[in-house]
Amino acid sequence: MAPFLAEMLGTSILIILGCGVNAGVSLTKTFSNASGWLMGCIGWGLGVMIAVYSVGQISGAHINPAVTIALAVSGDFEWAKVPGYITAQMIGAIIGAALVYLQYLPHWKETEDQGTKLGVFSTSPAVPSTPANLISEIIGTAVLVLGILAIGANEFANGLNPLILGMLVASIGISLGGTTGYAINPARDLGPRITHAILPIAGKGDSNWGYAWLPVIGPILGGALGALIYKSLWP
Repeated sequence: MAPFLAEMLGTSILIILGCGVNAGVSLTKTFSNASGWLMGCIGWGLGVMIAVYSVGQISGAHINPAVTIALAVSGDFEWAKVPGYITAQMIGAIIGAALVYLQYLPHWKETEDQGTKLGVFSTSPAVPSTPANLISEIIGTAVLVLGILAIGANEFANGLNPLILGMLVASIGISLGGTTGYAINPARDLGPRITHAILPIAGKGDSNWGYAWLPVIGPILGGALGALIYKSLWP
């Protein structure tokens, strides 16, 4: 049970800090309102770093179904453990998003725009185009998995790997995230989207389920592609 609980906790931490910065940047009357895209990318990168530091020694801190599947595809993780890890990640993401809702409780009513409220929890494309949006998520997640495997293959001073991983995620957000909001993690998008649908958020609108499949399938495909590319170059 320890790895299961660790993945649940790690993913919850990721979402609390990641969706938390989304809320701070976008919801009305927060002190961090309108602090910008760069602040969001830094917040997500730091969220990954803290999550990996928290549970990396217990479960490996996948905190992302696309990473779990990619490692299984590359032969670095047992397929039998994949369903349990993904279940834990989804539960953690839903819990983390619920805590963000509570943290910013008075601000939902103060914020009028429904899209802004949904954007705290889940991603959406800047320019809707299914092929282009899918490609964006595939590329972003392929870079993520390539980076994770490359970082693991390098020797850093003890304890620095999570910091480098956080920088990788921030870099992807800064360089590639402006198209779709860079889900690059099915649990990161689907879990909070479920939370958005369930919770009594004032004036929330719909949860845009028509788009919801794309930040699930795109990262899974991209992660597997990144793992296969890495293994073909460094078997």
